[in-house]
Amino acid sequence: MDLSTTYMGLELKHPVVASPSPLSGTLDGILRLEDAGAAAVVMLSLFEEQVQQQTDTMMRIMGSGEDGFAESLSYFPDYDDYPLDPDQYLETLRRASERCDVPVIASINGVTNQGWIDIARMMQQAGASGLELNIYYIPTEITLSGRAVEDLYLDVVRAVRDAVSVPLALKLSPYFSSVGDMAKQFDAAGADALVLFNRLYRPDFDLERLQVVPRISLSTPAEIRLPLLWISLLHDRIKASLGASHGVDSAAEVVKYILAGADAVMTTSALLRHGVEHLATLVDGLQQWMQVKGYSSVRQLKGLMSQRRISDPDAFERAVYIRTLEHYDSNSAVAKTAGTAVT
Repeated sequence: MDLSTTYMGLELKHPVVASPSPLSGTLDGILRLEDAGAAAVVMLSLFEEQVQQQTDTMMRIMGSGEDGFAESLSYFPDYDDYPLDPDQYLETLRRASERCDVPVIASINGVTNQGWIDIARMMQQAGASGLELNIYYIPTEITLSGRAVEDLYLDVVRAVRDAVSVPLALKLSPYFSSVGDMAKQFDAAGADALVLFNRLYRPDFDLERLQVVPRISLSTPAEIRLPLLWISLLHDRIKASLGASHGVDSAAEVVKYILAGADAVMTTSALLRHGVEHLATLVDGLQQWMQVKGYSSVRQLKGLMSQRRISDPDAFERAVYIRTLEHYDSNSAVAKTAGTAVT
């Protein structure tokens, strides 16, 4: 059985990829992920703030004056609190690239294109098989237009694309007003892959101390539906590869993403929850499903459930939304919930 796939121009032995996490922040962790069966490993992200703590461009984008920006820096971790400084990151990348037989993809997390260019070149020189850009930006300045935010993303992609020759992936936000149009623009700007979607972590309030506090929770299969929809819509419409990143906990999510049109399926939460050995469970489950259904290669089933290839493309349109709401039996759902609680 042929499980191989091509993602951002890289040949992978199967579609399951370890996405950025603390597990991929050390050489030992990366080697463990490879030994456990990852087809590729995306390293823990290097933050732009580690490379360039303060720039005029960042101040402008964050919408702060000098005093306000100085205050905002107090919310960032101290430099020594980051898992890896840039030099350590590059050394880990170099050693991992030398020792791993699977692609090792470097990851940069940031906002502007100013802090990324030099480090992107260094990552390529250190042996990265590719780069993943994780543009984590929430436009909290209400006077900033949607077009300005879109240009920010496009500027970063173009700048890094011009700086390096290795494959380039962009971890995409789901909050553009037109995800499809932006996907086409990123494709044209030189992105070799789009990862759907960036999981934006939101703060919570501590009611006792009246402070804003960070909260993080592992993803669940319930979160698969938004990226599943957009991968289904984008498959065969752009040249860039499609990476799925959200809610992968079992082989069922892997299969669904591939049927939608994903070239690679990435997981972090499942590995943190179940251990790196869970990679083999995901790959074995994919293979078993294919055997039962009579598929001999991943390429045969890729995109079979995309909008362009299903018999009822209206299932992706507003009509199915209305039918879903009309057919929901609230009384039955309440009764079922109550019955479950009693038992």
